Amino acid sequence: MSLSDAFRKGQCAFMPYVCCGDPSAEFTLKLVKTLVQSGADAIEFGIPFSDPIADGKTIQAASQRALAGGITPGKALFVLAKVRKSGVCVPIAVMTYYNILFSAGLGKMLAKIKRAGADGLIVPDVPLGESAPLRRACRIAGLELVLFATPNSSDARLRKIAAATSGFIYAVSVLGTTGARSNVSPQALQLVKRAKQASAMPLAVGFGISLPSHVRAFRKAGADGVIVGSGIVNIYARHIPGGKINERLALSDVARFAKGMVNICHCKRR
Repeated sequence: MSLSDAFRKGQCAFMPYVCCGDPSAEFTLKLVKTLVQSGADAIEFGIPFSDPIADGKTIQAASQRALAGGITPGKALFVLAKVRKSGVCVPIAVMTYYNILFSAGLGKMLAKIKRAGADGLIVPDVPLGESAPLRRACRIAGLELVLFATPNSSDARLRKIAAATSGFIYAVSVLGTTGARSNVSPQALQLVKRAKQASAMPLAVGFGISLPSHVRAFRKAGADGVIVGSGIVNIYARHIPGGKINERLALSDVARFAKGMVNICHCKRR
């Protein structure tokens, strides 16, 4: 399976981010299944890290809850394997940081990620200019490596990113960390338009997308998909009083949100 399978002509793919182990491995499995049953086209499956430099307060807090609960990279991959065994068959991209890959042995860790059921890899702290060794290792492991484009990427750089990435281009909508925001910047919309002019590679936008109006704006600009992380974490985190989650209410609220976003994403473009 390829990450590009998430993108269908005339539609916008909905790709939610899940922080594995927040607040438990059992909830993560239920959360992924709920999102897919609600129409998610792909999953960004996050392995928590102690120093997630690309993430804002919401996902940092999710990572800390997961780490405090005992999640490790090995346990996260065990959860991913259970996700696949449960019947989830949409494309899955593992999101992690390079230190986790390097410290475990790059080739060995990528092979484990592939065996667990991932189709691709997202590594925020590996820029284009330093990505060649990781791209080679991913090819050997059979994983697609997704690269990032930012609003300050030149047109020439966008073409280089498109030539080097696999699956799709991850367009960062803001200069900074992840986190729900109220507005869509003109620079982000221009990034989408410029990237689509530079390449036919599918493009998904992430960082700060949490409202239906965000999806509509990026769809109109030409985005092939949207990635939503903090918006989903904020929804279920409201149901973690004292560290114990009310799964029924949390999953119900997440499903309602996801279905609303999917309806906008899957509405045929005119």
